[in-house]
Order: sequence, then structure tokens, then C-alpha cells
Amino acid sequence: MVNAQDAMPADGRISMETDMVELDATYAAEHHGVRPGSYVMLAVSDTGHGMDAQTRERIFDPFFTTKEKGKGTGLGLATVYGIVKQHDGHIWVYSERGKGTTFKLFLPAANDAVADEGAESRAARPSRGTETLLLAEDSDLVRDLAVQILKREGYTVLSGASGHECLTLLDNHRGRLDLLVTDVIMPDLNGKVLFQQVAARRPGVRVLYISGYTEDVIVHHGVLEEGISFIQKPFTVQGLATKVREVLDS
Repeated sequence: MVNAQDAMPADGRISMETDMVELDATYAAEHHGVRPGSYVMLAVSDTGHGMDAQTRERIFDPFFTTKEKGKGTGLGLATVYGIVKQHDGHIWVYSERGKGTTFKLFLPAANDAVADEGAESRAARPSRGTETLLLAEDSDLVRDLAVQILKREGYTVLSGASGHECLTLLDNHRGRLDLLVTDVIMPDLNGKVLFQQVAARRPGVRVLYISGYTEDVIVHHGVLEEGISFIQKPFTVQGLATKVREVLDS
């Protein structure tokens, strides 16, 4: 939606559509990596400027962006692609210069077996925490969700929407700090730089990195080193709680 908005003229139009669709063997044969079956389809269309063939070929590449410097990280569509693939889905894109763009996301429809996962996760809940955490995440939705999860697990949580905001919070915090949980890519300071500055203020603090893209891609592009503590978005309640406890106990 953000990309569609940025590509729109003042009088443009954005539309969304959802549907349950059945992808047959013929469709799967024409689209590499697609398996026949029932899918939930989400389509986002705009009447914006559209893309040429060269741009279409690169739109899912990490750190590729057509926006002005400072207005995009190049990870938005790469993140969407990673999430869809992580859930065995696929993305179809149609775009022409001057005619707009349509993205169709296909995610496999869930079956009744998913209902059993709740009981399993409740049985494997980690022990509650008492430590103090600093959370840096520029997405309001993700940040609010993570704060709720972590507070429910017993942690004291300081949170900010940027690296600089988190450093200000830390400078005004008189108590201990046990763990920094930080997004890898943020508008002002990236997660690695933020951790360096937090560690200079609080030696011995641990760090857990979060990102919408995979650890392999983040490491491959030199943003982080191998062996770091990492969890990929979107994370589950159980996944975040378990990973935080694991890092604190390491």
C-alpha cells in the first residue's frame, strides 16, 4: 500500500481485493514454484506511473529502490516477498509504464490442523522474565505488538521508534538494561550502530536483532555478521518470547 501510494498522482486510485481461489495444475505449470491447491488471494492495484521491464525484474531485490535517497530502504517489497515465500505462497506482478501496477499475493489456505498448534505452544511456554529490555522498532504496529508480548512475559520494556529516541530513553533510564531488541534497518541508525552505542553506555548488554528479511540476506549484504541472535518478522508470540529468553540465558 505504501509503494502504491508513493507511485500515485494526486488524482490516482488504489484498490484492494480479496478472494479464495483454486490454482490448478495448468497454472502451476506456467508459474515456477507454485503448487496446485486452495489459496487466499490479496490483490493491490494502483493507477500510478507503473514500471518498466528492467524495474520489474529487480523490485524484490533487497536494498533496491527507485525512491529518492532517505525515502526508502529498498527492503519493503523484499520483506513482503520473504514473508510470502516463508508461508509457501507466491506473488504475481503486472505493471506497465503509464498504466499502473497490480500485485497479487497468494497464500495457501489454512486447514483444521492449525488449531492444534495453540495447545502445543502453551505447553512449551518459556519461564517468565524479570529483566529490563530496550526495544527499537520503527513500525508502530510491530513495536506495539512486541511491547505487549514482552510485558505479558514479565519484562520491563522501554521502547522507541528510532535509534536516537531509544538512546534518549536509555540516557534518562537510571536502572539496569539487560537486552536490546532492535530492528536491523531503521531511518536514522541501523540496528548494528545502535547496539554499538548502547553497549558503550551499558557494557555487557545483550542484543537480539529483528528483521522482515531473512538472516542469510542480512548477513550476505554485510549489514550483520554471522552468528548473531536474530528473529525474523513476522514472529509469533511464542517465537519472540522463546528467543528473548534464549538470548538472556545464553
